[in-house]
Amino acid sequence: MSESFPRLSARTRRFTLGVPRGFTISPDGGRVVFLRTKSGADPVTCLWELDTETHVERLVVDPRTLHADDENLPPEERARRERSREAAGGVVAYATDSTVTRAVFALSGGLYVVDLPSGQVRRLETPGAVIDPRISPDGRNVAYVTGGALRVQDLVTGDDRALATPESETVTYGLAEFIAAEEMDRMRGHWWAPSSDALLVERADEAPVHVWHIADPANPERPATSQRYPAAGTPNAVTELYVLGLDGSRVAVPYEEEYLTTASWDSHALSIVTLTRDQKTMRLFTVDPATGRSTLVREDTDPAWVDIVTGVPAHLDDGSLVWVAASEGGHRLIVGDRAVTPPTLQVRAVLDVDHDSVLFSASGDPTEVHLWTWDGHSLLPVSTRSGVFSGRMAGGVGVLTEQSLDAEGVSTTVVRRDGMAVPIPSFAERPGLELRVSLGRSGRRELATAVVLPTWYERGSGRLPVLMDPYGGPHAQRVLNRRGAFLESQWFAEQGFAVIVADGRGTPGRGTDWERAVLNDLATPALDDQIEALQGVAEQHPDDLDLTRVAIRGWSFGGFLSALAVLRRPDVFHAAIAGAPVTDWRLYDTCYTERYLGHPDEQPDVYEKSSLFIDAPKLERPLLLIHGLADDNVVAAHTLRLSSALLAAGRQHSVLPLSGVTHMTPQEVVAENLLLLQVDFLKKSLGASAD
Repeated sequence: MSESFPRLSARTRRFTLGVPRGFTISPDGGRVVFLRTKSGADPVTCLWELDTETHVERLVVDPRTLHADDENLPPEERARRERSREAAGGVVAYATDSTVTRAVFALSGGLYVVDLPSGQVRRLETPGAVIDPRISPDGRNVAYVTGGALRVQDLVTGDDRALATPESETVTYGLAEFIAAEEMDRMRGHWWAPSSDALLVERADEAPVHVWHIADPANPERPATSQRYPAAGTPNAVTELYVLGLDGSRVAVPYEEEYLTTASWDSHALSIVTLTRDQKTMRLFTVDPATGRSTLVREDTDPAWVDIVTGVPAHLDDGSLVWVAASEGGHRLIVGDRAVTPPTLQVRAVLDVDHDSVLFSASGDPTEVHLWTWDGHSLLPVSTRSGVFSGRMAGGVGVLTEQSLDAEGVSTTVVRRDGMAVPIPSFAERPGLELRVSLGRSGRRELATAVVLPTWYERGSGRLPVLMDPYGGPHAQRVLNRRGAFLESQWFAEQGFAVIVADGRGTPGRGTDWERAVLNDLATPALDDQIEALQGVAEQHPDDLDLTRVAIRGWSFGGFLSALAVLRRPDVFHAAIAGAPVTDWRLYDTCYTERYLGHPDEQPDVYEKSSLFIDAPKLERPLLLIHGLADDNVVAAHTLRLSSALLAAGRQHSVLPLSGVTHMTPQEVVAENLLLLQVDFLKKSLGASAD
């Protein structure tokens, strides 16, 4: 008997195991270093290298040969993986020197260095468990964090010393604080100077941040975990920057803004980017590392918020600044002092700068993400087929990853300078699902919509119950031209549902006005657009959808949206599954929440408008709430408080607590059975066949 989709999806971490990722190209373009597990069911990530001339692929580091127990992770590393949504183990991150000759990585708290040409690996002695090691550009020293201290070890002499030691238990040096990692995509807190003789280091003090306690009710003998959580309207960690020299020098780099969004240090400048607490002003500074004095390079403002874009700032060989900013309704690539992309092409990220060329991702159609280059004179498309692309570029060599609805999985290709394409194979498992997905637009707003029908269903043969399957929140998408986005939706469809996935206002790829439509109201536009998508699809499929049996399911923001749907529009939605829902935005973090709703003390009415508690007495449809009790992102208090409000109002509902489960739900048995339980709930709630 073949393995069921729920089991296979859980075992393969949703088919991400075995997929190449984490690429680094050597400066001469001759080698590509990357991460990949040995199979689609192997959770242990290895380090590999491809010779682009000979096409020979080589296993460089296999963690199993190092006898390291991947379960023995320091708490800071577990938190880092949760922030990055890392589902695998083994070598999940690494850093190289400027020539890509040496690499360093942490494994089970140990610090390792590998000579890439020979493949020789050695473990370095450290005084404690290691977090985020980064090797100097010259390959001589490695900086790392242990016990909150930033230390440096000389790889030649073995000398190991602290450059900065925390002054209290709430202080760390060299690590990104919670908000930076969770909401700004900044996973690091120290940066080497190009000269390899100093580092820019973040000092974070969490003392002002309120302490929350995450208990494990299933194991009452275990103490609750204390966590500093910066909820909306409450203090953030205090962050500071210092230039720490290997000679023991320490230079402060002061800045006034609340958030440090990113930093970079290349041969042209030491740069920092800051953001005010209200996120309406972003400033780019260059810093004199000798004095710490900052010079303002540019300031971007917006009456709603300024977006954080990954990959910038950067510089061309001539020193020209590479930046992304909102202009004329679009996110545009800025080189020097001018926009080089039209406002209709929505730039999503700068991926690499190779001498005078910029590789970036952008969307014309929001369901597609393509690669482009700016070569100093013109824009050139890199990807030409339909799909979702990403990549890297160095030494005139490119690495392209491609996904589409037409092909399974992720395809990775190295493009050499002579144009020859060299594939890097994926070992991912095949889902074994035939997709029946059609992408289109629906409603008067022309919402990007995917309709997923059972493969066995004949159009017009009978109306199917409907399952809306959104995320629906700002700065995230579900409707993309790639198969992986719809595997679970297709599986639900095979159980007898017409599944609709729709991206409403707030989602990226359609310009700044579209994204900012959710300002001061995360509830109304999101819910209205799901209803509009449902009605639009029903008009396109008049004989296929049964609008008297409509359910909605979602996780995180999608969980909030699902609960919201049955509370406010029971005339449209007849059942809902809300997984890890945000129920009161005062309980969610500062950076994300205040970006859209402002400060709760200044706009309490805005928070009330987007809260689920006031609607609790209105519940009249089946509602299943699911929450991991170990969730440190959307804490279980969200679900428990909503459940209390529903109980106080005498409204029947169901709660499924997941003991020991975080926001990611990585456990195989949990992930598998969650899908099966959801189908059972939906069929019973909608009166559908249980066959």
